[in-house]
Amino acid sequence: MRYELYYWPTIQGRGEFIRLALEEAGADYVDVARRRGKRGVPAMMKLIEGRGIARPPFAPPFLKAGKLVIAQTANILLYLGTRLGLAPREEAGRLWVHQLQLTITDLVVLIHDTHHPITGYLYYEEQRAAAKLATKYFWRHRLPKFLRYFERVLQKSGGPYVLGRKLSYVDLSLFQIVEGLRYAFPKRMKRFERKVPRVVGGAAMAGVCSIRRSPRRSSQPRSSPRKRGPITSASRIWVPACAGTTREG
Repeated sequence: MRYELYYWPTIQGRGEFIRLALEEAGADYVDVARRRGKRGVPAMMKLIEGRGIARPPFAPPFLKAGKLVIAQTANILLYLGTRLGLAPREEAGRLWVHQLQLTITDLVVLIHDTHHPITGYLYYEEQRAAAKLATKYFWRHRLPKFLRYFERVLQKSGGPYVLGRKLSYVDLSLFQIVEGLRYAFPKRMKRFERKVPRVVGGAAMAGVCSIRRSPRRSSQPRSSPRKRGPITSASRIWVPACAGTTREG
């Protein structure tokens, strides 16, 4: 089956978590919104607006698989997991990796709020004071709690991945989280990495480095799909780092 991935063409954002899974599995898919003309972004907007579809998605990312249209990052990965060989087939294992992915979804929201704690429709410069305060407590309380949780999960797994020696879509998402934090907060992340070595180092990260060189992995975003306000920090963060590009957010 050829999958159709729908997400904004100029940013990585939440769509990159799905793209990483598709790329790792060597799946046949098309990034619809990256096509030119009416077959690109207009085609994506047509589905969002509900024209010709009984169950329209609220927003990208969403995936078209045959007649199915599936939205929400974690929901899409739940669907793709067993089909791409990136999740267990037995129910307990499927629910476990889905649970972990939902936890990552919560973390992504918090990362976004370090740059846009008031609203995504204002530029970072218009909410700098609030962003500094949000960032302070994010690094003091929230991020350590999340990453130390995943450190414990990896320790209990008995291997480099959350399922032990079997790579899952959750490991790819953790890779994306780490790369984003390294890009947005290089100094803070460098100091923190030694506290969660299983999350940020070793085979789990090295095993996905080839994905960073994929021609379909977006580079640094240059513009926002929104008419008003900046690119959200969630999209600003997700950039490739094999070339060593970093920036303190």
